[in-house]
Amino acid sequence: MEQFLQHYGYWAVLLGTAVEGETILILAGFAAHRGYLDLPPVILAAFVGSLVGDQFFFFLGRRHAEVFIRRRPSWAARLEQARRLMERYPTPLVLGFRFLYGLRTIVPFAIGISRISVARFVLLNAAGALAWAVVVGGGGYLFGNALEMLMGDLRHYESFFFGLIAVAGAGVWLVHLLLRRPRGR
Repeated sequence: MEQFLQHYGYWAVLLGTAVEGETILILAGFAAHRGYLDLPPVILAAFVGSLVGDQFFFFLGRRHAEVFIRRRPSWAARLEQARRLMERYPTPLVLGFRFLYGLRTIVPFAIGISRISVARFVLLNAAGALAWAVVVGGGGYLFGNALEMLMGDLRHYESFFFGLIAVAGAGVWLVHLLLRRPRGR
């Protein structure tokens, strides 16, 4: 595991945070606490991945919304929810949508459809991406620190905790997915 993290860890954070990324960033923060990665590059990779991914969905919404929505009618309700939030809270939404689980890809797409300027979105998106990377990556690091304070040397348990974080993240994703499914299926 150590060699994998040293060779691919930062790339995994960059790519994983471009799409969703909470679980991978918490794992990376924990790995940084355990000494497999360094926290500042983890935060930098998460910032860049998040920024690039969200800019992609913003421009997808800005340029190809009609075609994309026609192919994904299941997005309609969430797009409407994001549109209403954008009308009421434009700046806080752009700064904080990463912290709204399940809306991570739909919100930048919806913002792309809105009238917000590209420059304003880029600036607010960068600030939000940095805050998210610091909070979530730092949270994974602090989680490792808290465990070490409670249990002492984690060397014998670290594989268990890496697995626990991954399973918890997958569980949250699965529950979210099941709750979003239309009833009667």
